[in-house]
Amino acid sequence: MAYRVDLFAVFIFLGLVQAVFLTLFFFSKENRIRQFNVMYGLLLIAIVACLLEIFLMYTGYIIHILHLVDFSEPFALAIGPLLYLFVVAMAKGQVSKQSMALHLIFPVVYALFMIPFLLSSVDVKYNAWVAAYHPGLPFREVTQQFDPWMFILTEWHTELVLISLFFYLALCGGIISRSFREKKESFFRSESATLKTLRSGVLQMTAFAILIVIVKLFNVDDTGDHLFAAFGSLIIYSTSFSVMKGSGFFKQTSLNEQLKYKNSSLTANQQEVLLTKLKKIMVDEKPYLRSDFSQPDLAKACGISVHQVSQVINDGLGKNFFEWVAGYRVEEAKKLLIDRPNIKVEEIAEQVGYNSKSSFNTVFKKITGNTPSEYRTMNTK
Repeated sequence: MAYRVDLFAVFIFLGLVQAVFLTLFFFSKENRIRQFNVMYGLLLIAIVACLLEIFLMYTGYIIHILHLVDFSEPFALAIGPLLYLFVVAMAKGQVSKQSMALHLIFPVVYALFMIPFLLSSVDVKYNAWVAAYHPGLPFREVTQQFDPWMFILTEWHTELVLISLFFYLALCGGIISRSFREKKESFFRSESATLKTLRSGVLQMTAFAILIVIVKLFNVDDTGDHLFAAFGSLIIYSTSFSVMKGSGFFKQTSLNEQLKYKNSSLTANQQEVLLTKLKKIMVDEKPYLRSDFSQPDLAKACGISVHQVSQVINDGLGKNFFEWVAGYRVEEAKKLLIDRPNIKVEEIAEQVGYNSKSSFNTVFKKITGNTPSEYRTMNTK
């Protein structure tokens, strides 16, 4: 049987590679201290397992590793629970070990029920692959002492996955709706980075579940699985883009940035007027509280170009845009640390525009000389 390497195969494979790097990112030392990062990393592992099997089965490379046929079925059942645990961790800050065990027990039980099939001969697994992806092709002769599908539960895998997904999506929807109400934010016009992440994640997974239903209705057995596998890869690409968008790497300025302004037409008086206007926007509207606040946003609010915003801040204050914004964020954080002593530092970091506690701590200490916790302790005695 010839291998099948087409656009779908390449797209899924690249999604797999991207997902592996993303998983390493979420499990890095800096990120795994936050439980929701760990939950998302585990969710990515479950998705990677499913995409890997579909890729191997679809392309035909599974013929070289037939023992992997259907190995991802328990992982597919874990996607719904892991999504829910991620949402809970992000909305409430922590998930108990008991809760994790409770929600992941069914995928574990299903994995135990699969043991007879996993221990079966490669001929049994070859037949399972052909039946699912190439219906009509001849099977291999099989002689086996036991029934690989002795547990009827394993014959309803697709239905169980869909039930699990929609059940947990409903639970996630309830948590997110409650979070939006508590924050008094609009579902489609939220300013909170956390709420945006939760909203987009659940909407993507809902679309994913609906696509599975549609594909299964119009395709025999697993012959259409590559379609929702491609969509799963698309979700991974989207996540990668979001991670890169929130990274500070692309927001750095060059060492000789001020040289750009030597030929500027702005007079000293015009720069002073614009700087006053920029400061007023920052004080009155507090746009820096948004994690995605950028120079183009400020330029649009002031009605000038990004180049002019950069020049006014650099020449007028001797700082770059990000240093200037950090000053406002730290000042806001200092007030919150004292006025709201019961709120965690992580929550304050988010409220003043930081997605990462470590980044917030670094900036805060650089400006004040103390960590947020130290500052709070010193000023609340």
